[in-house]
Amino acid sequence: MRMNRLSSRLRATAIPALLLAVLALAVPGLAAADSDRGEVNQWLERLAPALNMTSYRGVFVYARGDQVHSMQIAHRYRDGVVEERLVMQDGGSGEIVRRGVNVVCVLPDRGRIRLDQVIPSGPFAEAFTSQLMPVSRWYSAEMVGEDRVAGYEAVEIALRSRDEYRYSHRLWLERTTGLLVKSHVRASSGDVMEQFQFTSLEITDDIPDEEFEIRTQGREISRNLAADDGLAEASPVARMNGWELGWRPDGFAPAAAPRAGRGQVVAFSDGLAAFSVFVEPAGRLNMPKGVSRIGATTIYMHALESGEREFLVTVVGEIPPATARKVAESVRVQDTLALEGNGS
Repeated sequence: MRMNRLSSRLRATAIPALLLAVLALAVPGLAAADSDRGEVNQWLERLAPALNMTSYRGVFVYARGDQVHSMQIAHRYRDGVVEERLVMQDGGSGEIVRRGVNVVCVLPDRGRIRLDQVIPSGPFAEAFTSQLMPVSRWYSAEMVGEDRVAGYEAVEIALRSRDEYRYSHRLWLERTTGLLVKSHVRASSGDVMEQFQFTSLEITDDIPDEEFEIRTQGREISRNLAADDGLAEASPVARMNGWELGWRPDGFAPAAAPRAGRGQVVAFSDGLAAFSVFVEPAGRLNMPKGVSRIGATTIYMHALESGEREFLVTVVGEIPPATARKVAESVRVQDTLALEGNGS
């Protein structure tokens, strides 16, 4: 999906082109602002395709709160097929290998691979790479300047939230390819809450087949992205079996999400950030309610009573705690039997 290069404000304006030209001459800042906006949009248009269609190898670090992870990555785009291999560099062994729509995760020798903990959830999320939404409606975008990341020249773009329901972002794109090489998630205060950055990088098409072979010994779990992509096309109402969501921030549309083992899960994305809503019957365990946060990721748990049954609503995503709470408290159970059946 291409980024709309004209804002809705300009499309609705009836000022003749000649008058616009006169205004641009009289107010130099107007022409400069339009030029800057056009440049930002051009870079954002390149971002999503570059994530898949650029071949490269390297190591990146991802910091969320006091948690820091390092991953080695090899990514190749050849004959229209994406191949990728990620290997954990700390916290035990484990790897993820992708060939087209097929993904294989090899569990580490201790603990478990949690993809949402080791892979940046914004631009690296499947929802982001599959659809580039008109983020300029929800974020104010501007060029910040130039920088250098992992030995490559990069442009720096600021995406500032237009409301209090989401965080702001800072993106660094490699100048030649548009590949994301660094990113920040920032609070309204400007504090960096999460960050991703390549520490070493080689952009090259010369990556041999053996770099995409599974080498870790362990239990393998397979996943087919094509099956999950079908979920993104479904109506959110159709996927909310037994419950409904009364409110969500403007711009967050249904996105690809894994199927939940119990209850129902629906994921939403605005093109940069994403959050998921889980609704399930409350078990015998007394789960802690309220909010917890790691970096920019909020987890909000809310108890909901319907008839004589209690349900647990969990909202997880890169949104402020107040937003997560408002989403969770807007959930209403419509069919307790449907939810109880999913929990069986």
